[in-house]
Amino acid sequence: MTEPIRVPPEATLPELTFRGVLLGALITVIFTASNVFLGLKVGLTFSSAIPAAVISMSVLRMFKDANILENNMVQTQASAAGTLSAIIFILPALVMMGHWQGFPFWQTLGICAAGGMLGVMFTIPLRHVMVVQSNLPYPEGVAAAEILRVGSAERAQDEPQTVAAAQDAPPAAMRPPGARQTAGSAPAKPAGGTGMGDIVAGGIAAAVVSFAANGLRVLGDSVSGWFALGGAVFRLPMGFSLALLGAGYLIGIVAGLAMLTGLVIAWGIAVPILTAMGDMPAGATLASYATGLWSSQVRFIGAGVIAVGAIWTLATLFVPMARGVKASFSALTKEGAARAGAAPRTERDLSAGWISAVTLVLVAILVFTFQVFLSGTPLSSGAIWKLVAYAVLFAFVFGFLVAAACGYMAGLVGSSTSPISGVGIVAIVLVSVLMLGVGGELMALENGVQMAIALSIFSTSAVVAVASISNDNLQDLKTGWLVGATPWRQQVALLIGCVVGAAVISPVLELLYNAYGFADAMPREGMDPSQALSAPQATLMLAITRGIFTHQLNWTMILIGMAVGVGLIVVDEILKRTCKVARIPVLAVGIGIYLPPTVAAPIVAGALLAWLLERALRRRAAAAGKPYDSFAEAANRRGVLIASGLIVGESLVGVLMAAIIGAAGTEAPLAIVGEDFAGAASYLGLAVFVMVAVLFWRRVMRLA
Repeated sequence: MTEPIRVPPEATLPELTFRGVLLGALITVIFTASNVFLGLKVGLTFSSAIPAAVISMSVLRMFKDANILENNMVQTQASAAGTLSAIIFILPALVMMGHWQGFPFWQTLGICAAGGMLGVMFTIPLRHVMVVQSNLPYPEGVAAAEILRVGSAERAQDEPQTVAAAQDAPPAAMRPPGARQTAGSAPAKPAGGTGMGDIVAGGIAAAVVSFAANGLRVLGDSVSGWFALGGAVFRLPMGFSLALLGAGYLIGIVAGLAMLTGLVIAWGIAVPILTAMGDMPAGATLASYATGLWSSQVRFIGAGVIAVGAIWTLATLFVPMARGVKASFSALTKEGAARAGAAPRTERDLSAGWISAVTLVLVAILVFTFQVFLSGTPLSSGAIWKLVAYAVLFAFVFGFLVAAACGYMAGLVGSSTSPISGVGIVAIVLVSVLMLGVGGELMALENGVQMAIALSIFSTSAVVAVASISNDNLQDLKTGWLVGATPWRQQVALLIGCVVGAAVISPVLELLYNAYGFADAMPREGMDPSQALSAPQATLMLAITRGIFTHQLNWTMILIGMAVGVGLIVVDEILKRTCKVARIPVLAVGIGIYLPPTVAAPIVAGALLAWLLERALRRRAAAAGKPYDSFAEAANRRGVLIASGLIVGESLVGVLMAAIIGAAGTEAPLAIVGEDFAGAASYLGLAVFVMVAVLFWRRVMRLA
């Protein structure tokens, strides 16, 4: 466990500046638009924290008084807004079902901003226990911190007068997963300079490979082996995302093996059993048949496991979470205020008074937004206010509960791969069941069932906004803690990011809907359905809600997943007491079941790479007769920097490709090969992926 950062008394660098807020807002517009388009197109979003940090450092280098803490505030604000774009996993369902004909600006702004800002409020009491005292890897938070620190160190070499600023509040050393952390030690300077060369090398490699795969299409992004034994269909998947390889390296072997367990449950047990029990439709391939069953049934097993894992996480965090809340509110007393004022700068969160005041304002905004949403229904005012109360209460209470779980998931596997849509599935199931119980007067109307479905979707949108920001907030606070930022200023930046991002989302959604349309929802006649944005998560959420209200939802798979989750918790507790090394985090297993296998597989590969490198370094240290920590310090840091660079390079290309695809209006505007090259591209992609992993290994080992 790393110790709290000790800050020199003279550390008074500017953090939350006007130019930083303005730059963060500009980056927000770009990344939010890119994420909204990418999410609607392929169902995936990218974490904008690291690209924002890179852009911020590049721009603010023009100012002599810029510093690492100001850059951190810019990435904090921009990443919050980019993460809020996860609202597209649910909100477009209102257009698909015909309840909305577009995206009303004020309603969209209200639900996104209030939900996102509540996510910030809910996670403030968790900062100390989940960021400062936790061993969670926070892969993207650590990577962003390394980018900021190395960039600042490089500038300090060019400008000696900024050395003190660059070294402000040095945190405890961060090591890759599997390596023991030394509390309170300062980070070692990598051999050969600040380490920016390692980040650049990883970034260039990932950028070139990502552009060749997603732009030129000469490299495949995944390959899968399909085979059948009897009637059972099996899949051996592998994705070639170098960003996910880097994320896997940072999360470590425990979470990686847990995700591998999820993959085995999904594609080694559940899918083969289901395919053996059914009959493959005429004309279907093994791939389409098995993938369809995974998408329509097995993913619900993953959602059930995630639900149980979330509940268990909340149970295990309840006592420290309660202590955090108690400590926050103790600051309202004179003695508490005195203690808070005497606390180091890096330990000061927003005060309990501000948290309470902001939370009350946000609840009032939610009440008004839901009242406007229901105002067009022929219900009595009493019935409307009753439904508003239930909807807001659900969004508030369930949002508070998932905040800790989502923060934990992000700390475990990173923001980009944390399954917010899985949380959305759990939320929409619960709110739909709630509406079935309390919405009798609403459903008695002529279009009452449709309205109840719409209200369930709108309520879930608030929960998804809370979950997505909770997912990002603690990641950013981890970055801030590592570079010596002031927590309450970061929390203000997160609130600003939520407002700016919420203001951007509605116009972007409106623009994309009118330009392309969504699956089964076209704004005008004569539009090309092949160009429609698929919005896969929103389509799934709508299908789930309709299934609940029409009593056709497959509860069997959800209950099986919950039973699997309980079993995994039991196994994990046994391992916790009998084996100090082996663990099996239930949330990571659920994520492995729920995520597409070509997304989970490279994360597992990165975790295995980190583990194998650690073993090799330990053997070399033993052969040299030296302690492992001192022997492998520089090599370990180099691995973290290279992994961070892989995430940076692919993220930046993701932004670029989203902009190009949006401007061109086609899925592959830069492709130089046809679809008949897909088979060869897959194996070329595999070869390049293996080659990069080998070069990663050699570059780290060379330093040892």
